[in-house]
Amino acid sequence: MTTRLRTKRILHWIAVHALAVAAALFFVLPFVFLFLTSVMTDRQTLTSDLWPHEWRWSNYADVFSTPGFGTWWRNTLLYAGLGTVLCLVSSLPVAYALARFRFRFRGLALLLVIAAMMLPPQVVVIPMYIFWSETMGLSGSLWPLIIPLAFGDAFSIFLLRQFLLTVPPDYLDAARVDGCGEVRILLRIVVPMIRPALAAVALFQFFYCWNDYFGPQVYTSENPGAWTLSYGLESFKGAHHTNWNLTMAATLLVMAPVILVFFFAQKVFIEGVTLTGVKG
Repeated sequence: MTTRLRTKRILHWIAVHALAVAAALFFVLPFVFLFLTSVMTDRQTLTSDLWPHEWRWSNYADVFSTPGFGTWWRNTLLYAGLGTVLCLVSSLPVAYALARFRFRFRGLALLLVIAAMMLPPQVVVIPMYIFWSETMGLSGSLWPLIIPLAFGDAFSIFLLRQFLLTVPPDYLDAARVDGCGEVRILLRIVVPMIRPALAAVALFQFFYCWNDYFGPQVYTSENPGAWTLSYGLESFKGAHHTNWNLTMAATLLVMAPVILVFFFAQKVFIEGVTLTGVKG
């Protein structure tokens, strides 16, 4: 009986890990193919060979030396970095008010936030474009995408509110007894307790801005100097449609920062998802 049970456990372990390995290969192999193609020569990419005969690391230098690629990088960092900071700074006070304050029409305000989450950006793109281009004169730049983030984001507000509801009110009441105002409570008590939640929201917003294609296409299509990587990559593919090695190298350079950020921040991201109000 013991031998049969041990055999059953071994077979179960093999089955579970075999599925895990198969799933890992399913996700990893496309990236391996992308990397191997990016270091091939132009001639080899048109063949069926999967392993590089000659490792052409200079392909990455050629991509960076392409006119405009460095500008796309700077624009994307500006959009993703500044947009994430503005989104957090503007969304946190709103989420705190919806989670902890009792005021009239609070339920209606929360309903409006949820309704804004359900509203696709394509619905309001025409009036928003007219406003930013004709009224504000900012068409051809990334500011029509960055400035609205200074007024909060519906998804970030809702997510932060859900995290703030897990903070025990006893901590906040104790701070009020000690004479702390609401702003000081938010900065000194709440923010350190929900730091993983802020990191999770920041990751969501950073990834959205980094991968955003629709917004830059609408507002910056006539100005190549304001293109981001997601939009400029399409132009790069069109100019190098026969140079698959350069296209794959450019794609990998666009994807690499997102992958690195996620791997380095996955611990705090998981903590944010499983956040509780009690800290040891």
